[in-house]
Amino acid sequence: MESPALIKAITSDEALLREADGLLADDQHFHLWWLGQSGFLLQWKGERVLIDPYLSDSLTKKYADTEKPHVRLSERVVDPALLRNISIVSSSHNHTDHLDAETLQPILRNNPGIRFIIPKANRDFVTARVGCAPDFPIGLNDGESVSVGAFRFYGIPAKHNEIERDAAGHCRYMGYVIGFANTFIYHSGDTLWFDELVPLLQPFNPDLVLLPINGNKPERRVAGNLDSIEAVKLAQAVQAKNIVPCHYDMFAFNTAAVSDFVQEAEKAGQPYTVLRGGEHLQMKVNE
Repeated sequence: MESPALIKAITSDEALLREADGLLADDQHFHLWWLGQSGFLLQWKGERVLIDPYLSDSLTKKYADTEKPHVRLSERVVDPALLRNISIVSSSHNHTDHLDAETLQPILRNNPGIRFIIPKANRDFVTARVGCAPDFPIGLNDGESVSVGAFRFYGIPAKHNEIERDAAGHCRYMGYVIGFANTFIYHSGDTLWFDELVPLLQPFNPDLVLLPINGNKPERRVAGNLDSIEAVKLAQAVQAKNIVPCHYDMFAFNTAAVSDFVQEAEKAGQPYTVLRGGEHLQMKVNE
């Protein structure tokens, strides 16, 4: 039997980069491209940030002929070797779809001066997987923040499936609020709902939240996430101006119907944007 056709990217590879290059001078808006799973390219005022990029087939190869095959649903948006002029790349936790050596190694190699933001608890694991010097990544914990160029990253704990800490009390799973100008974007990483999350995010009054919608199903035998109902509920609770769903349509065993998310957002009156792979969102920055 032939494998089903992959979901095509709206814009990919050189075409995506040409689109981004054409917007480098825009300082009135920020620009965001969905790279699949929880990966995004953020661009503002000529600087580029990669958030949790997974741009390889490493998991599909790793789990082929196992009881948990990672059958890919969507085509790769961009070859990581093409990504240049990246100021920052971040990883929210150690799972391969958020920390992929095949993705990160060419990005780190091709972008001199790039900064790499990770959870402080994961430094040893990250440096071993990526093959970088131990003091190269910038380690962040919840309640801490760091400025790199025009951007400030704030550490937010994530529950995947627990809020797990190392012996020093540092979070192993994290999300980040990314601040620039007077604009704030929350990328949750992988997380379930927990009651402390709302008061942690409310002071930022986020303009945009990037949230998973694939849910938490024990039969998948992987740690879970928010589902569509919870993602919309969280966006509303923090009065987010917009929500982009993610972490779906990558692997057949661990996805969700984005149409369910659309239905929930519209029912709640929550502004939202559904991006297809390689698709672009433009939003005005706050003065």
